[in-house]
Amino acid sequence: MTLPAYEVLAIRYATRPARRVANFVGGDPHDVDMPMDYFVWSIRDARRTVVVDTGFAHDMAVKRHRTLLRTPREAFALVGIDTAAVADVIITHFHNDHVGTFDTFDRATFHVQDDEMAFTTGRMMLHEQFSRPYEPDHVAGLIRLVYEDRVEFHDGDGEVAPGISVHRIGGHTAGLQVVRVHTARGWVVLASDASHYYEHFERGRVFPLVHHMGETIDGYRRLRQLASSPRHVVPGHDPLVLERYPAPSEALRGIVARLDADPVDGTR
Repeated sequence: MTLPAYEVLAIRYATRPARRVANFVGGDPHDVDMPMDYFVWSIRDARRTVVVDTGFAHDMAVKRHRTLLRTPREAFALVGIDTAAVADVIITHFHNDHVGTFDTFDRATFHVQDDEMAFTTGRMMLHEQFSRPYEPDHVAGLIRLVYEDRVEFHDGDGEVAPGISVHRIGGHTAGLQVVRVHTARGWVVLASDASHYYEHFERGRVFPLVHHMGETIDGYRRLRQLASSPRHVVPGHDPLVLERYPAPSEALRGIVARLDADPVDGTR
């Protein structure tokens, strides 16, 4: 069977300042600015649209001191996607900045990992260092969706549609999953927080918010195995994504990156 070649977009919806020293376990000798961007992603062709993660809205921006540039619903609307009409949403993990507006996807089935649901409803949430990035209302909302038969669970690797699959990496959270997508330029991997920045997987370094250090580092090898090349791995929060990939139009430059297109430096 010939696999579809999907369009894949990264859409920036929020940002916050940060320093290099705060973005790596063990700090960094170069204590300079290293801001963090927040993205949601879309995967689509003529037959289907799949959304990856649902971001956060005004309440989380205020609570967690971030700059909301546009709501995720507004971000998706920029590329012609109506969240109320989306049939499938992949949630990479349940942290507040990846699942915060799930309730704007009125029709969707949500694809999650068994391990993430177990982690967020189990004993590890007694510990502040693990529970802090989660919002109880978000987790409770996803549990309600289970009872509405709107959650599809995956245990490790799973297919969402032809040419779109999820793969448990763990590390950052117990059930973090990444998304592998077939495109015209090969297999693209949306790493989400398996690698916040390019430097994490390229240099074998780790973001400080981590559940299992070993799984995180071993996950970098898995990212490379799943992708057609290291240049096909897309980190979850790096502003460089918008510099390395072209925008779908001049009006969306600095907001949307087209990940199914070759990087702007011409490398594949």
